[in-house]
Amino acid sequence: MEETAIETTAPAIVSEAENVMEAVSHGQLDSTVLKSFTDALVGFLPTVVTAVIIYIIGKIVSKILLKVIDKAMGRSRIDETAQGFLKSLLGIIFSAFVIVITLSTLGIPMTSIITTIGAAGVAVALALQNSLSNVAGGFLILLTKPFVKGDYISTNGNEGTVEDISILSTKMLTVDNKVIYIPNSMISGNTLINFSREEKRRVDLKFSVSYDEDFRKAIKLINGVISAHKLILTNEAPFVRVSELSESSVDITVRVWAKTADYWTVYFDLIEQVKSEFDKNNIEIPYQKLDVNISNK
Repeated sequence: MEETAIETTAPAIVSEAENVMEAVSHGQLDSTVLKSFTDALVGFLPTVVTAVIIYIIGKIVSKILLKVIDKAMGRSRIDETAQGFLKSLLGIIFSAFVIVITLSTLGIPMTSIITTIGAAGVAVALALQNSLSNVAGGFLILLTKPFVKGDYISTNGNEGTVEDISILSTKMLTVDNKVIYIPNSMISGNTLINFSREEKRRVDLKFSVSYDEDFRKAIKLINGVISAHKLILTNEAPFVRVSELSESSVDITVRVWAKTADYWTVYFDLIEQVKSEFDKNNIEIPYQKLDVNISNK
């Protein structure tokens, strides 16, 4: 007698399992039903082993491909900011592809896989609306390029050097060595200051002298400090003028230009050196004083 071939696919296994459960519920479980389920399960094992092997090989191939792509992008003109984002995105795509191939090997129809993925995608989209907005924010950052890896930026009340841009967030390192992760949607939808984009920056300072002092002499001393500083750009004329007559002082505004990398060096040098010159020339810098008059009557 010719035996009926037993299907060894995932849907067939599920169908046999349902038959067993139905037989149990009706109290009609017999050896025929159990044998049919056991044969289907045993016949399905090679398919499971094959699917596991395919999954493992797929993951290994994905890692190799990511390394090859990483090296290729390193030799290309793609900036480091986009490289990190693209690697994260490709990693997700490769993983999804491996899972689809594995499920197909198990005998699950491709239409069912696509339908399930579509339904799951809608559910995930509704549950992860904020995460999807972060993904969109990441794409906007890559397209508009308001900053790149290595830039010093300020956004959402935080300042730091951009370390990496992933699919969901941007990693920043503060000057005191703290790591901050900011969602991409918050960056793309808010004001951002990039301190590193331009090659030069203007250094703005204000010095105050007493009304009893000669402000012209103070301006001359400040100009002397500026002309002697090697990091201040000479192709941009410095601005040193009286800007305000306040209640207790004459305020002098100073504006000079320096390379972006030299900004803080010039900033602190000018404060220290101008103070030193004022002290040498007995130029009084006003400060709050309390005069106490004692009268003996």
